Amino acid sequence: MMRPHVLESETGPLVLIVDDVPESLAALHDMLDETGYTVLVASDGPTALQRARQARPDVILLDALMPGMDGFEVARRLKADERTAGIPILFMTGLTETEHLIEGLAAGAVDYVTKPVKPQEVIARIGVHLRTSRQIRQGSMVQQQARNALDAFGFATITVRMRDGRLLWQTPLARELLWRYCGTEAPVTPEPVLQWLRRHGPDLCRGDPAPAEPPRLTLTQGTRRLTLRLYRSVDDPADTSADSEGGHWLIVMQETSDTSVLEALMSTFGLTAREAEVLYWVVQGKINRDIADIVGASPATVKKHLERIHAKLGVETRTAAAALALQRVPQLRPGGGV
Repeated sequence: MMRPHVLESETGPLVLIVDDVPESLAALHDMLDETGYTVLVASDGPTALQRARQARPDVILLDALMPGMDGFEVARRLKADERTAGIPILFMTGLTETEHLIEGLAAGAVDYVTKPVKPQEVIARIGVHLRTSRQIRQGSMVQQQARNALDAFGFATITVRMRDGRLLWQTPLARELLWRYCGTEAPVTPEPVLQWLRRHGPDLCRGDPAPAEPPRLTLTQGTRRLTLRLYRSVDDPADTSADSEGGHWLIVMQETSDTSVLEALMSTFGLTAREAEVLYWVVQGKINRDIADIVGASPATVKKHLERIHAKLGVETRTAAAALALQRVPQLRPGGGV
């Protein structure tokens, strides 16, 4: 009988046993039941995958050799599914050849027991792995709470796996910002971010106890900017897919806006909103063609706006206009509150 995963205090930990001859494990089933565990049984790979996804067991005892989909393939599929990736898997096998044990561990198992199984030994090993799994879940929960707290202060975070550039984790705010600025979503890491990581990420892996912070990456969208800061992250134990040479990049992002600067330009010089925007980009060193692309106008229209700006500021060149704007609007200066 399948049921939703519930807290241990209500029914005891849930164990899924997967074996094509489950009757041979009757003694183990009975002892698990007497010890306080709730037991589910599956006799083939597809059924095991379905029950694992629906019931979310606390641990899985998986027979290595089964007809059709064997235990190794079942384990690989469980680990590839985010809904079941964190469930500890113990292989049950009569095989003792080293290559089979390696294959089981490579497929995602945390341990193995040999057949015929010894119920007391299995229960002891289940207890160890349940405690480890509980600690991992608690650590991940604390980590997630800390990251979500950053969202509340306008700092979004993502985690990118070093070995393949896969975006593993993101806060809700990060998801929104990456879609708005880059048009991508997990597990895809935006190409500008990947290039930035490849260029500056290795500097954090050289063993320097106090490495300098890598240059920040800035993505722009109109007068809004998304600034990314790079940190080397401690491996997340809940990411069972990371290899021993892995590691994660922790990236903290913050969006800022130059709306207040535009308002200051408008009030200081009596400019329209579009004129203020054009002058802003002139100060940033953009030529008319670039400004036209940014504001969605033609270069000829930008030129007309610039002529009116010159008249209102009482100057004759764009250089003079930029200099006067920097002098009269402190927010435009580096560190001036932009």
